[in-house]
Amino acid sequence: MKPEHTAEFRFYEELNDFLPPEQRKRTMHYRFSGHPGIKDPIEVFGVPHTEVDLIVVNGQSVGFDYQLQAGDRVAVYPVFETLDISSLVRLREKPLRNPRFILDVNLGKLAKRMRLLGFDSLYRNDYRDADIVNIAVNERRIVLTRDRPFVYQTN
Repeated sequence: MKPEHTAEFRFYEELNDFLPPEQRKRTMHYRFSGHPGIKDPIEVFGVPHTEVDLIVVNGQSVGFDYQLQAGDRVAVYPVFETLDISSLVRLREKPLRNPRFILDVNLGKLAKRMRLLGFDSLYRNDYRDADIVNIAVNERRIVLTRDRPFVYQTN
């Protein structure tokens, strides 16, 4: 029988949504034998590796090919929206998220400005609320609206 080792894992921000409430925002111990790839324990905890943008082990950025060692302290992060992590080990060639938007009839000027800045922004002044919801769900777009009844009726 191989000796059993332990490593510490901590998941940050929205990655905690994949964890049971009692494991969120705290350090958890992972027991293992040998030297499994870092991706395996991440998924054992229930966090899909496709949602991970940065892994830091003992203060060093690592890739999915890292082999877990006894006593490792592992921090796992989702996509960084505003922090530049380009100098660290990238887990994938392209970012996980490219924000895409759909704007309601009240935001025509904003839609124009967002398009000028290069954002993927759908806008038409004849979208019905149901159209906006369907497009947002099917195309994974963020809804931008100033219409409070829209927000309350879709919850």
